[in-house]
Amino acid sequence: MRGDILSYEADGLVMESHLYVDDSRAGSRPGVLVFPEAFGLGDHAKGKARKLAELGYAALACDLHGQGRIMTDRNAMMAELGALFEAPERVRARAKGGLDALLAQPGVDAARIASIGFCFGGTMSLELARDGNPIAAVVGFHSGLRTKRPEDAANIRAKILVLLGADDPGIPPEMRAGFEAEMRAAGVDWRMHLYGGVVHSYTNPDADAMGMPEFARYDAAADRRSWAEMLAFFDEIFEKAA
Repeated sequence: MRGDILSYEADGLVMESHLYVDDSRAGSRPGVLVFPEAFGLGDHAKGKARKLAELGYAALACDLHGQGRIMTDRNAMMAELGALFEAPERVRARAKGGLDALLAQPGVDAARIASIGFCFGGTMSLELARDGNPIAAVVGFHSGLRTKRPEDAANIRAKILVLLGADDPGIPPEMRAGFEAEMRAAGVDWRMHLYGGVVHSYTNPDADAMGMPEFARYDAAADRRSWAEMLAFFDEIFEKAA
């Protein structure tokens, strides 16, 4: 397994992302962008990217804030996310930088590219799709669904899968209904899976350390089930594209 730091510029920032590839596997391979939770690129997203590489994908765990920075101050992080939400072109630029860097790697099949994300990373993946980029699949785990430009869903070329806690207070039923209306209006191939009794950050074992179990809490069963849903989704899409 090879893990390299991949640097590139996006949104005026120098991104330091981590590329994972198993060079023992010959031939071209699908590529997957892995966008982290809102605090930045940490072990959680890197670990998910490594697991994908072990399955034969080229996986790029993407920097979120530039220079590999992880934001530890929750208030500062929320302020940064608020500013980004108001400027979706900046979110899209950061995501597009990762896409371009991944596509430039030898052996990556441009016809088989997915973007997955956790929390705000899911938002980034959806915005990348809304911008009309050539990706085949998007998967959002406990993903933010809102956008300032819902009309841009008409540009989506990817198939969409969102995997949400049914009791996530950050993604309430009315937000899910708005997302459904957006996808329906644009004629997108989309699906949404809900996990009962599950809240935010359910894929991250470190979520419990936040001390906010009513908002963010790890759930091993939902983590396992959602990962399996994603792999089945990839099998369906990438087999057709191969």
